[in-house]
Amino acid sequence: MVVAKNEAKDLGAALASVAWADEIVVVDSHSTDNTVAIARQYTDRVVVHDWLGHIEQKNYAASLASHDWILSIDADERVTPALADEIKAALAAEPRHMAFRIPRVTWHLGRWVRTTDWYPDYQTRFYDRRRARWTGRYVHEALTIDGSLGSLAGEIQHYAYRDIADHLETIDRYTTLAAKQMHEDGRRAGLLQLAGHPLLAFLRNYIARGGIRDGVPGFIISSMNAYYVFIKFAKLRELQDADRRTPNVER
Repeated sequence: MVVAKNEAKDLGAALASVAWADEIVVVDSHSTDNTVAIARQYTDRVVVHDWLGHIEQKNYAASLASHDWILSIDADERVTPALADEIKAALAAEPRHMAFRIPRVTWHLGRWVRTTDWYPDYQTRFYDRRRARWTGRYVHEALTIDGSLGSLAGEIQHYAYRDIADHLETIDRYTTLAAKQMHEDGRRAGLLQLAGHPLLAFLRNYIARGGIRDGVPGFIISSMNAYYVFIKFAKLRELQDADRRTPNVER
């Protein structure tokens, strides 16, 4: 299944990579580009539906499927032939787990990135909808599973960013959501968080997680990951400051 909006650029390749599936379900959220027409080249199970948020939209899409075992991918992802073969073999033998996590590899700056926090970037995407459901809040929805979790070796390929400018735009969107979630959880951002956490993130990505092996691209990605952490805490600090400036209103 795929949930999409204005994904004409990527959707065709994503659906082609799962053409082997028994059924493809696409839920579109009123795209203004060619997304629906492209989806209908690969499946007649295309539903246009109001956007419910990432979590409920995925649960809605899963509810439309004719089968209980679901493989969820995004429009900017591709299922490798090795992963497809592994999924088909698991289904033929009756899966021993209720869901499976899958390693995801990202293409960025001219290479597949198998270092830093980006790899193996396990994603739980293959699951029995009778025993699993999408949950979460603002950032990084996840499956809550009633049962055991297995792992597959084949990869999902992720074409996350067109370039560094696109990467920066994504960081801006996700750090806003992450800061909002931390703020609601009562997290605080002081000088220690603003100065310390980004540095630790860089060292973890570049040294501990092997970004140094990817040369200049590894340095750039490690720096961008550290920047993400800094902006996330800076936005959390901004929310804290807004709270302090808001006068208490007696009731």
